[in-house]
Amino acid sequence: MNNIISFFAGAGGMDLGFEQAGFDIKLAVEIDPIMCQTLELNRKNDTLTIYEKNILDATAEEVLQQAKLRKGEVAGMIGGSPCQSFSTAGNRGAFSDERGQAMIKYIDLINAIRPKFFVLENVKGLLSAALEHVSIEDRKKNKDEGIVLRAEQQPGSAFSFILNRIQGYEVHYKLLNSADYGVPQKRERVFVIGILKEDDEPLFPYAFPKKTHSKSAKIKETLFDYADDAEKLEPWITFEQATAHLKGTTMNYQSYSEKRMHYMKMIPTGGGNWRDLEKFGDDVVRQAMGGAYNSGGGKVGFFRRIKANEPAPTLLTSPAQNSTNLGHPFEDRPLSIEEYLAIQQFPKNYKVAGKLMDQYKQIGNAVPVGLAYAVAKSIKEGLQTIL
Repeated sequence: MNNIISFFAGAGGMDLGFEQAGFDIKLAVEIDPIMCQTLELNRKNDTLTIYEKNILDATAEEVLQQAKLRKGEVAGMIGGSPCQSFSTAGNRGAFSDERGQAMIKYIDLINAIRPKFFVLENVKGLLSAALEHVSIEDRKKNKDEGIVLRAEQQPGSAFSFILNRIQGYEVHYKLLNSADYGVPQKRERVFVIGILKEDDEPLFPYAFPKKTHSKSAKIKETLFDYADDAEKLEPWITFEQATAHLKGTTMNYQSYSEKRMHYMKMIPTGGGNWRDLEKFGDDVVRQAMGGAYNSGGGKVGFFRRIKANEPAPTLLTSPAQNSTNLGHPFEDRPLSIEEYLAIQQFPKNYKVAGKLMDQYKQIGNAVPVGLAYAVAKSIKEGLQTIL
């Protein structure tokens, strides 16, 4: 039984990884019409139904009907729900907005449909988010005044809420770095895997996939990681390796402003950021950074050229944001759509619908295909024990 229902399907990264592991995606649920167009452009499988639907309005009955499956025939449900409610870069509204509510609805559909397993992917901030967000400043003030945070304000309370809402599943969760699984990108994501229980026992055993790559394959990264298998691991795949096949390809990319281009040309090729402007004098740095000059934090993303000999940083919905610039190592431009696709390991000639910024958004939000494959393969190994 390999039937899968996919939610928050996006551009299809998670689905492609599961298909590569031998699963059959029967239904892809996605609210965004442009992302549905992307799926339609690339999906030739007659057994796949692309369902443009807001998950908040979906019922278990209609989901099964659209998938042409009955309860008990669903092997798995997979989905990477919207992450903005839990991202440390956002306002961390948890379940107070529609994006956070979509995760709750996903859990409720899992409880109703009862697949053999489920996968929930999200940003690492999911693990520490509170049901009621309290800013760092307010936390410090409360601590100084001896005020104890309420239970719903405690870090991790949102994740505990999700775990408590899941019914009848043995739940495993872990933070995975994509680069450790052969993806040319240092993208960290939380994966929550649930295995259906019968008579209070999971249907099959599950263990997260072992790492296949490391920053330094010959050196132990911690006392425990790679202690026995260090010599078997491959080095991380670099940006340069991942994009070598694009040589001579016409690139489509977001243009820099005249001001940004002026300073990017001052950053050394091969990798660097705003710190490299310091050799031109403090006045240059102040002019380049503007109001960010006096802000806290490392500011590593300002005027960044990514390093050619390392995996790319996490891809975002735009490669030219001020604080999270993703500049090409050698050329005076941001990363292109073609490079985004290669880094996320989409197949050659994969088509992405919409305008340029629509394409960046879809690819940047996707689950890397190679990471999805590693997770899917680990589930398949356990599932096969009961088939």
